[in-house]
Amino acid sequence: MRIVVALGGNALLRRGQEMTAANQRENARTAAEALAPIGAAEELVVTHGNGPQVGLLALQEAAYTEVEEYPLDVLGAETEGMIGYMIEQELGNLLPIEKPLATLLTMVEVDPKDSAFQDPTKFIGPVYDKETIDKMAAEKGWSVKPDGDKWRRVVPSPLPKRIFQVRPIRWLLSEGTIVIAAGGGGIPTMYGSDGKLTGVECVIDKDRCSALLAKDIEADVFVMATDADAVYLDWGTADQKAIQRATPDAMDAFDFPAGSMGPKVEAAQDFARATGEKCIICALADVADAIAGTKGTTIAVDAGEIAYHG
Repeated sequence: MRIVVALGGNALLRRGQEMTAANQRENARTAAEALAPIGAAEELVVTHGNGPQVGLLALQEAAYTEVEEYPLDVLGAETEGMIGYMIEQELGNLLPIEKPLATLLTMVEVDPKDSAFQDPTKFIGPVYDKETIDKMAAEKGWSVKPDGDKWRRVVPSPLPKRIFQVRPIRWLLSEGTIVIAAGGGGIPTMYGSDGKLTGVECVIDKDRCSALLAKDIEADVFVMATDADAVYLDWGTADQKAIQRATPDAMDAFDFPAGSMGPKVEAAQDFARATGEKCIICALADVADAIAGTKGTTIAVDAGEIAYHG
């Protein structure tokens, strides 16, 4: 069975934790403990978030004023290497030494005509007061928007169009390799008017990119591991209930927050509709049980009538 597991941002840096290498290493170790049994028995591709890591690199770049700050595509490539290294090493410490592992820098094409470029919405970096961010926006050409009572930089979040490293990923899987790829939604690139590929100042949604990768490599199961143990209706109320299984069409009846579960549900629906295979949203520790159907939320075209846990 071929499985793609997309690790949520909390898999490497939990809310409130300091962005130290030691903290990220410990969280990578916890993720590896959940993934190693799957990688030992099945074909496995791991994707991951990188938001906090890119933010930290951007702050470090800004503190060094001798050179111009590096663009987002380069920072994305740097974090793919760093995070992939940690996951790869921690998996290697749990699996037989002969089990091959590989981290791929993964370029993803976006469409320059994507409407996201007309309305940047993805918050990145720290918060600023209005006077400071207006000055920085004028100097650096940033788009900015209010975030609560502060202001932040925003960049476009276009849809992924093509993943360039699909063929190497397929080959590595055929050789029994666990592959870590498409970190942070991949390195955003586009073709310019001269026909040459170049990096882009944008952020691709990692779950949508992971869903496209799962479709392109013909995965049997696509798992989004997050900090919630399932998709809930009426979350945070006395009436909350966890969905055990549902069809993509049944999920259309519900409205999930755009800043949290919404993109995951949409990515799950897209994958299930495009492939006929199942997508699972669950907690990282529950991945194996969720694949077996006893935990998490499964979205599949053949799921039948919507069912709830408990």
